[in-house]
Amino acid sequence: MSLVSFRVMASRLLLAFVVSGGLGVFSPALAQSQESPAPKSAPPIGSPAATTTIDGKQLPAPDPAFGGVIKNIASESKPWWAPRIVPPAGAPNVLLIMTDDSGYGVPSTFGGVIPTPALDRVAKNGLRYTQMHSTALCSPTRAAIITGRNHHSAGFGVISEQSTGFPGYNSIIGQDKATIGRILRDNGYATSWFGKNHNTPAFEASEIGPFHRWPVGMGFEYFYGFVGGDTNQWEPNLFRNTTQIQPPKDQPDWNLTTGMADDAIAHLNHLNQIDPSKPFFCYYVPGGTHAPHHPTKEWVQKIRDLHLFDQGWNKLRETIFANQKKLSVIPPETQLTPWPSELLKNWDDCTPEEKKLFIRQVEIFAAYVAYTDHEIGRVIQAVEDLGKLDNTLIIYINGDNGTSAEGGLHGTPNEVAFFNGVDVPTNIQLEKYYEDWGTDKTYAHMSAHWAWAFDTPFSWFKQISSHLGGVRQGMAVSWPARIKDRGGVRNQFHHVIDVVPTILEATRINAPQVVDGIQQSPIEGTSFAYTFDEKNAKVPSTHTTQYFEMFGDHALYHEGWLLSTKVTRPPWEAFGVPNPNPLNNVTWELYHLDKDYSQSKDLAAQYPEKVTQLKQKFLEEAKKYQVLPLDASVAQRIVAPRPNITAGRTEFVYTFPQVGIPQGDSPTLLNSSFNVTAEIEVPAGGAEGMLLTSGGRFAGYGFYLLKGKPVWIWNMLDLERVRWEGAEALSPGKHTLEFDFQYEGKGVGTLLFNSFSGLGQPATGTLKVDGKVVATKKMPRTLPMILQWDESFDIGSDTLTGVNDADYQPPFPFTGKLKKLTLKVDRPELSEADIKKLEAAGRNNRVSE
Repeated sequence: MSLVSFRVMASRLLLAFVVSGGLGVFSPALAQSQESPAPKSAPPIGSPAATTTIDGKQLPAPDPAFGGVIKNIASESKPWWAPRIVPPAGAPNVLLIMTDDSGYGVPSTFGGVIPTPALDRVAKNGLRYTQMHSTALCSPTRAAIITGRNHHSAGFGVISEQSTGFPGYNSIIGQDKATIGRILRDNGYATSWFGKNHNTPAFEASEIGPFHRWPVGMGFEYFYGFVGGDTNQWEPNLFRNTTQIQPPKDQPDWNLTTGMADDAIAHLNHLNQIDPSKPFFCYYVPGGTHAPHHPTKEWVQKIRDLHLFDQGWNKLRETIFANQKKLSVIPPETQLTPWPSELLKNWDDCTPEEKKLFIRQVEIFAAYVAYTDHEIGRVIQAVEDLGKLDNTLIIYINGDNGTSAEGGLHGTPNEVAFFNGVDVPTNIQLEKYYEDWGTDKTYAHMSAHWAWAFDTPFSWFKQISSHLGGVRQGMAVSWPARIKDRGGVRNQFHHVIDVVPTILEATRINAPQVVDGIQQSPIEGTSFAYTFDEKNAKVPSTHTTQYFEMFGDHALYHEGWLLSTKVTRPPWEAFGVPNPNPLNNVTWELYHLDKDYSQSKDLAAQYPEKVTQLKQKFLEEAKKYQVLPLDASVAQRIVAPRPNITAGRTEFVYTFPQVGIPQGDSPTLLNSSFNVTAEIEVPAGGAEGMLLTSGGRFAGYGFYLLKGKPVWIWNMLDLERVRWEGAEALSPGKHTLEFDFQYEGKGVGTLLFNSFSGLGQPATGTLKVDGKVVATKKMPRTLPMILQWDESFDIGSDTLTGVNDADYQPPFPFTGKLKKLTLKVDRPELSEADIKKLEAAGRNNRVSE
């Protein structure tokens, strides 16, 4: 190229650069109309700074045709850049916040006694919603809130850890249901997700993926948080995007609740510094207040000093109810549903020792609520500090379901115990765990009595989809640039599936018709943006019909009426024989919610025709949204077969250290016989360290050398540790260590006959060194259901918490050479005789019922 030609081309490029500092313009190939035309100073199409909006019907948007000129030489040609896609002018930032396991009466914003100033702030700066609804369970609600579809439509009829092979229950969000993250990202938003991710299938959560159902594969460009239902907030199973990261070891008091707020604030600041004009969508969903309840000491002391709960749960309900009337977040004529004395004891019937324990439990929960809200407040303040609060739509939903009763009647220091059907007596809780409640030494959950009180004025709690205590959530929404009725209250009926269409209406972005070449299913929610205007404060709801279903329990809302099944199973009774016909073998209740806000007066006998009409409509909705087949089982589905990548395999060989394999993608040894053989080499100075472990402080197993001696240990829910140990340290050189476990039960196959008889049965373990038996022990019972789910399967060292703090502290790497570790699993199979016996027992049970 000649010098003259070069100067001509450089001049054209410089001119394009100079004019590139204005606002965006539209490309004819991509543009959709906006409310006002682009400013005259906007850079021309083809310049590096040119921008455009898209109609959004097809994602990703097709590449526009080249609009420049190409001749034989560059000096005679005209360069052209495709315009950058941006949202419509003035589109707001969106901060979508949702806490966990928190009922209507928990926060101060909706009459609770626990201070939640961040939620108060959003409500005072915007609106409170008194009839927002969830699905009654964690990941189903989360699937609904990010897709705008009902939870069964999105494959999340239950949590992923209970998924079954039916479309409404397989925990797979289909490719025809693009998330709000994907929609906004492809329309020019910066998208992020912080906190709990309970929508990646448990069988796709390992480092081999696939990753298209991780947050970064579902349209969220940045993810910082944990994968699964919950995690230890002191030592979490933490990820950045798809890479497992470790909590900082140099900060002994570090807690994920603060850590994720710090990360979110840093991320939003980084975005702003790089491109202040780019709007953000931040999905902020902390682990609080799902168990384990893990607040910091500072917040525990703050709550303890307030003495909020000294008068007990009955008085707490009365206080919350009175507060709710003062705040006008319940109608003045609302009736307080009665305390269920046949199910939950009254406070005055508790012993002084019980009261001491129960107050400790609830103070830790309340501290966790206040702590979580405080950290959310820091994120909101960061948005204001960036100068972006005025044009930020904040949707803050208190809870993804009602308050959890999964601590059972006594509460538990270890939630893993609950999911194994073990109730920890109050005397053991007091003696062993009282002082450590809420620290890293417990996986704490409070008594169900408090959960009922925190769902005031309603009855029931999490898991119960037919009663409002399980599904009614307080919500506050602010958007100062748009919502002018500051402090207003809205009483229209809505559901979490309405969040996506509301965001799309607020951003003026269309729901796509095609994504990645796949036709999209319709959005099933209804926008509540109409309620932002004060003139619509009392108009009827646009969401007129909504089904509810969880574990066979179900209901239908239609035009002010609610048809509900009578609750027959409290959440802590998960291990019994389930209702074999939950569609028909139920008792129906009928409520007129327009006149009975708290669902307190059953009208089924008075209006039988309405019951018949709504029963038929529920069945129509169930067929439409993949709710069938109804299944009332709970615990059975935890151990049901699913496409774990180890499914069908009986032998596993490891020759290289590896950590972080999640429970859903690792070999399961429960309710089976197995053999572990480790070929190792001990150096001259001796060796110790972990060979194989799964689980952690609250349930699991470990195979390791301790001061040179081989050890196998079963951690039985932190209540007992069963131990096999060699008497002598291994000499230098090559050795073969073997642990053989012979299980006496029939295995998980008995669950097909509604029988738990095959689970948790006795087993005999034998530890060998170089073929010689060094320890044999029989266990009278074994773990029936799960290990600690937020801990991983590790080879060669141990991540996060250990299975026995008295022996070692992680990572406890093996200091010898692990040449080969072989794991063989022998899962029981039912014989013809076993099957006949189980069938006969099932028939007898049905007759006796």
